[in-house]
Amino acid sequence: MTANERIIRDFIAAWSTLDADRIVGFFAEDGIYHNMPIAPVKGRERLKPFITGFIKDWAATDWEIVSLVSSGDTVIAERVDRSRVGTKTVDLPCCGVFEMKDGKIQVWRDYFDMATYTRALTG
Repeated sequence: MTANERIIRDFIAAWSTLDADRIVGFFAEDGIYHNMPIAPVKGRERLKPFITGFIKDWAATDWEIVSLVSSGDTVIAERVDRSRVGTKTVDLPCCGVFEMKDGKIQVWRDYFDMATYTRALTG
């Protein structure tokens, strides 16, 4: 396993803590999170409130890594993000593409079907 793969595995595991400070700590100071249906968010100062707001209603989350591959500073993680939002359960297939720089996430692009997420919350 490469160092970048280990960092991304640790990052994915960190989400289960629901600790925005810990999660944001994996990003470079000017890191970017592009949750594809939404505009990208750049910089730790903006990432923290964004992630805090994103997870505020989550009671728990556990992200299963289906496959993880890397080439140089790029890591791709196919996942199933299992979250409990209030009393609802969401199992969301995702694919994250991470561009790494100096042991930090410089860019994270996450791809998923928003309808799968919203249908689980309203169903």
